[in-house]
Amino acid sequence: MGEQLKDGLGQAWNLVATFVPKLVGFLIILLIGWLIAKAVSKAVGLVLGKLGFTRMVEKTGLTGMVKGANLDATAVLVKLVYYFILLIALQLAFGVFGQSNPVSQLLNDIIAFLPRILVAVVLIIVAAAIAKVVRDLVAGALSGRPAGRLLSTIAYWLVMAFGIIAALGQVNIATAVTGPILIAVLATVGGVIVVGFGGGLIKPAQERWGGWLANLQGQIGSGNGAREPGQVSGQHAQAGQARTQSYPQSQSGSLPQPGEQTRQMPVDGGRPPEPPTPPAGFGRVDR
Repeated sequence: MGEQLKDGLGQAWNLVATFVPKLVGFLIILLIGWLIAKAVSKAVGLVLGKLGFTRMVEKTGLTGMVKGANLDATAVLVKLVYYFILLIALQLAFGVFGQSNPVSQLLNDIIAFLPRILVAVVLIIVAAAIAKVVRDLVAGALSGRPAGRLLSTIAYWLVMAFGIIAALGQVNIATAVTGPILIAVLATVGGVIVVGFGGGLIKPAQERWGGWLANLQGQIGSGNGAREPGQVSGQHAQAGQARTQSYPQSQSGSLPQPGEQTRQMPVDGGRPPEPPTPPAGFGRVDR
């Protein structure tokens, strides 16, 4: 009985003696990992702040969609970096107790999944930026059309749908649903383009291109010929000014006074009138 008790106490002491150093090593590794995670996340936050990452995300329009959730894109990325490094530290710390423990296996799966989340977030941000550019282009091209706003919104969400589907495929979420949807949408768009331009849209497209070209030629022609009316109007203005200056002078001339000899201007081609023929015998002297 005494020997069994002695052996049991010895085994317990051996377990405690081997566990305590592992626990100390676990705590030290975890503390170092936490300090590194805090430092790296703070550095990432400063770099993103210097680059103006928040303003870039605001330009994509994502902040308006998550405005009610009070989310900051920079803070989200900083937290992702922080927890990623902290999980790596936890993995190393639990590795002190052996690589075959279930906690280490769970941490391995989580750490392998985190980069996919980061890539998915980047894909959504890039898709939102491209979608905003497409929406602005469509809205600018159809600014005078009643359906311009509707078409620009449809184009925006179409690009966003592609980005969301790509992000879900990156994290392996609902790939059995998103993959066929993406293929069906692309096939539908391609079929509409092929059938439309191969059939009924050829004539409307030709008419529309003809109208655009005619409008462009008219604008170019009006821009080149805009100087001639200005020159003609300037010449008319100068002629009118000359007539205005000569008119008072002609009106200021007084009527011929009695006794003054007036000269008639010739009427028939510029020759002066011939003097009258004297009667026969006029000027003859009889001897």
